[in-house]
Amino acid sequence: MKIRPPKSENITNWRKKFLETFFSNVLHGVLDVSSDPRLSDHRFSPLLHSSRHVTQLTICNMLQGVAELTAERNQRVLENLAGSLRTLKFRHLLTSDLSIRQSLSLLLHHLIHHGAVSQVSMCSWPVPDKVLLVLILSMSAGFWHPGKTLMHQGSPCSLCREESDAQDLLTQEDGALLGSNQLCCDSTEQSETGQWGDSESRSKKVQTASAKVLQEADPDSQASIELSRSSSGTVKTPVLCGLRTHPLQNLACQDVSCKVPPEYYNIKGESSPLPKRSSIGPTFQKPYRWFKTAVGRKRRCPRRNRRARADPEDLYDFVFAVAREEEEMAESLYESNAQERESIDGWAPSPADTPSFEGMGCTEGGSVGILPLKATCRFRSVSTLELFSIPLTGDTCRALGNLLSSWASLEKLVLSYNGLGANIFCILSGLRALSHRRDCRLHVVRVSDVFSHIPSVELVRSILTAFPRLHTLSVSFDLKNQLEGNRPEGHSSLEAEIPESCLEQLEIRFPREPLQTSLLLPVLKASRSLQQLSLDSATISCPLEFGLLLQALKECNPGLKRLSFHDVNLADYQKEVLLLLQDPVLQEITFSFCRLFESCTTEFLADIIQIVKRNSTLKSLKLPGNRLGNHRLVALADIFSEDSSSSICQLDVSSNCIKPDGLLEFAKKLESHILQRGGQIKFTHLRLFQNWLDQDAATAQEALQRLRAVCSVVSNTWDSSQAFADYISVM
Repeated sequence: MKIRPPKSENITNWRKKFLETFFSNVLHGVLDVSSDPRLSDHRFSPLLHSSRHVTQLTICNMLQGVAELTAERNQRVLENLAGSLRTLKFRHLLTSDLSIRQSLSLLLHHLIHHGAVSQVSMCSWPVPDKVLLVLILSMSAGFWHPGKTLMHQGSPCSLCREESDAQDLLTQEDGALLGSNQLCCDSTEQSETGQWGDSESRSKKVQTASAKVLQEADPDSQASIELSRSSSGTVKTPVLCGLRTHPLQNLACQDVSCKVPPEYYNIKGESSPLPKRSSIGPTFQKPYRWFKTAVGRKRRCPRRNRRARADPEDLYDFVFAVAREEEEMAESLYESNAQERESIDGWAPSPADTPSFEGMGCTEGGSVGILPLKATCRFRSVSTLELFSIPLTGDTCRALGNLLSSWASLEKLVLSYNGLGANIFCILSGLRALSHRRDCRLHVVRVSDVFSHIPSVELVRSILTAFPRLHTLSVSFDLKNQLEGNRPEGHSSLEAEIPESCLEQLEIRFPREPLQTSLLLPVLKASRSLQQLSLDSATISCPLEFGLLLQALKECNPGLKRLSFHDVNLADYQKEVLLLLQDPVLQEITFSFCRLFESCTTEFLADIIQIVKRNSTLKSLKLPGNRLGNHRLVALADIFSEDSSSSICQLDVSSNCIKPDGLLEFAKKLESHILQRGGQIKFTHLRLFQNWLDQDAATAQEALQRLRAVCSVVSNTWDSSQAFADYISVM
């Protein structure tokens, strides 16, 4: 490779990165293979050659490339992707037609259900297509309605058929050895074998009931049922793919509900209407099998273990970054299309394209009921789901909550700027049901939004009460809901006792609201395993409140190692800051934009230096945005003096109005301390982002050279004229 793209210093495997980008550009039509005679050779397939190196694939706009990947000629490409792909991303999606959705359904079936994709991310979808969104969510969770898709494709997936054959064989052997009366019939002679019992009428009843369940799960699958009718009028079992567990078998979540507090109202002040709970189809005492019938032509599903025939060393020295202008044009086209969609009056999807949310909804009276998902097939599911900037309506939240209730493989859930509002309780209902499963793996939940429907600490309490097995929880809001002040007193989440949790990392970003120490204390007491706490944009009313927080951390969280405050005004809490720096357990303390030195005295800085010098546990001290200035930075060099027992390895002084001459003086003083200590020092990392080093480039370069001889320095070029007002305040 001759050209490397900018901002790519962290890329370790350039060969893989090149082929991955090459694959994406060819698939999306950004790179014209006819522009190079080597790539346009009919004996060479660019997609096949590079597909084995693709670990991340992005699908955007009108799902370009989906139909290409599912085409018969690219079967081996799909096989390679099923084995190599780990992350699947969707960006700027638009409404698609039925044929594209069917192709996407097959693609997700291959890459997720029979592949190795572990992460699905969706971002920047201002007007989401409800049908397409639910399709991606449900297939990511391992659910699939193959009826309509297989009607167009002709036959079941070969991998599903082979697995089903193996399961049928095991079932028949177990039935013969153990005398089981489980139904296990051949796909072409179901009404004649009668292995479940001796009565032919009983077999017909089960066949009729199974057809009824499938029809309820997918009303459009009636055509599949009609195709499987025999000449005598006996209903054969419809064509299904890879049934792992019956959708009605898992009824553990039926009784799980989440009470929506009556004080939460919509923007008009009225209670949010909630749809009625739908009825569920017939429930069987024993799980049974769907049986296969060959319909139409056979379609092979890709195998992960099949090796590509291309030579792995056959690389082309091609330009890495191509057609950036076309990508920018595509972005602008997407924005214009989105605006056109919003301006269309009277647009509504057809009834055939509208997904059914029955069984996923909230019942009247304010409870969210989780019912078994009406799906015919259950497959492998992903472990990470991320939704960024995608508005989620009540229907989609209820659908997602229902999926979460049985998503045992999910390990990480990220919901960012989805406009959840009161619909967050549907998500919590699904999490509560999921927490009852012993095989649940979820340990990371991150929720962020513009407006907070309830106070941040209350949401933290609700999430931990619903799912105490979390290891990492992050709650972040930008602004406080204006209607929040009109809520009645009392809240159900405050009355419930928080069970002992497994929480290790807690991050709360307050929308400029009080710290609410009284509400945070029960969370800290229930989180005895807490190791990292981050509080952002909170306001502290009095020193007593801050003192209660520090006391609770000392008593309830003895294993806390990392503590971070960001954008919290601590100018008047110097005593509490010194107590934190004396903590014998904390290994990392961050005071970011906390105005520590806004109106401090010389004694306060001297006390900080002396305390840090005596603290042998503290390894990282981060002080960005606290207006250190030159003279305070030079004073901090005494932390590494000869009589110091400090273990500081990392020091962050970014955004502190530091000039080149002050940095040079700090570097010289640090060198003298190192010489006095015989060259032995634990200091390894210094961060200098957004300081005024551009005012004297020569002096700044000399200072950086001296510092880089001692430790690793991370800095950047920054226009210091933007911070002139801040400089005046420091003076």
